[in-house]
Amino acid sequence: MLLHDERVQLVEYCLRMQADDLTVGTSGNLSIRSGDHIAITPSGVPYELLTPESICVIDLDGSQVEDGLRPSTEVPMHTSVYQHTGARAVVHTHPLYATALSVLLDEVPPVHYMIAALGGPVRVAPYATFGSAELAANSITAMEGRFGVLLQNHGATTYGDSLPTAYTRSIYLEWVCRLYHQARLLGEPNLLPAAEIEHVAKRLGSYLPGVPGTA
Repeated sequence: MLLHDERVQLVEYCLRMQADDLTVGTSGNLSIRSGDHIAITPSGVPYELLTPESICVIDLDGSQVEDGLRPSTEVPMHTSVYQHTGARAVVHTHPLYATALSVLLDEVPPVHYMIAALGGPVRVAPYATFGSAELAANSITAMEGRFGVLLQNHGATTYGDSLPTAYTRSIYLEWVCRLYHQARLLGEPNLLPAAEIEHVAKRLGSYLPGVPGTA
């Protein structure tokens, strides 16, 4: 079985993603790249039923290299991230607050310094149908210089040099989105200057495991 360790890790994080309310039902998908192969979650399988054998393996063009279940419908987005960044793992989620803000904003502003974990204010990619090449292209454009993106009326995607890093970024992205939502209920939030976000990004890798300042 190809990429055994990567498959085991994906099953573990799928269950964690469900417990952390980063997705609903069978939505969302995760992947890990190893060389020219990508281990990616299958389409439409409840997370609690996943096993390492359930995980699919594809190449960088999105073609399956082993017989098995059908891979995630978001293969185009995952492969595009790997082709255009130094990513070793990609996490795509449908969290409530990030998705809510994707309906309203063009960008998640720097309401808290932990947005530096995403590289700065997180842009919202224009809407396109799930699983489409257009969605993949929109995501890559909006993600330039960032480690994450919101997908308009859809969800969020983050990446990193490992699955723990990519996943931690998803956690922080949803938290910052929730913070902004809560603050806006009370008034107009104070925002941090770009220089401070850049300063924090350089410091994060020194003492915050799993969230390096660079991919």
